[in-house]
Amino acid sequence: MANNIEVKELLDAGVHFGHLTRRWDPNMAPYIYMERNGIHIINLYKTAAKIEESSEALKKIAASGRKILFVATKKQAKDIVADKAAKANMPYITERWPGGMLTNFVTIRKAVKKMQTIDRMKADGRFDTLSKKEKLQMNRLREKLEKNLGSIADMTRLPGALFVVDIKREHIAIKEAQKLNIPIFAMVDTNSDPRQVDYLIPSNDDASKSIDKIVGYVSDAVIEGLAERKAGKDAQAEGKDKPAPKAKAKAAPAEKAAPAPPVAKAEPAKVEAAASEEEE
Repeated sequence: MANNIEVKELLDAGVHFGHLTRRWDPNMAPYIYMERNGIHIINLYKTAAKIEESSEALKKIAASGRKILFVATKKQAKDIVADKAAKANMPYITERWPGGMLTNFVTIRKAVKKMQTIDRMKADGRFDTLSKKEKLQMNRLREKLEKNLGSIADMTRLPGALFVVDIKREHIAIKEAQKLNIPIFAMVDTNSDPRQVDYLIPSNDDASKSIDKIVGYVSDAVIEGLAERKAGKDAQAEGKDKPAPKAKAKAAPAEKAAPAPPVAKAEPAKVEAAASEEEE
């Protein structure tokens, strides 16, 4: 993964631009290269190293079968994150963060099931039996649920990790994940506190080009993890399909024993002599 991360590409995408120096968080000092025209410049070599570290961790989580929830509600990030997360077949939140999304997950699942119930009613014909007013109310409810929760319809349990763009804006999501000890991966700008997350990627979280570049690296790592999981499952399935080796091979049919040669009857005197020799 590290070989695919080019510092020049990060530079061209504007990943190095931080916030105004007067708005910085001192805890981001280790990741700041210099100050230019009143703006902090992020050290892109450290950014590349952190992208590699985060990508490897996310790849392992994806390979284990856990979901990674992408969170980005700011205007310039919404469409990018929705597109990248959908390609990686992962859930995402790009509208308002539903309070209690993680800490009250059971209630959120009930709302998702309500949306699925309406879909089933439309499929089996029960929806047509409703009055015009009830149909209108159902459709409005369905649209509202789809807008806020449609992207997490397949998330049947708590995610294995969160990936956040702009931790200051998504502070509620961060707090909920911290309470449940869910690993947090995030793009962290120079105005944010990196201690709030487990895996940070120091980067410009305001420019769409920067967001597209970083989220692209991350989603590619997730896709790699899913591919590894699928390959492992396929190999396991092939192993099951092969006939198991038999514990015991069938014994070859026994050949008919040749008739024993006729034994001459021993004379009584010789038999007694042999017996007396054995006794001695």
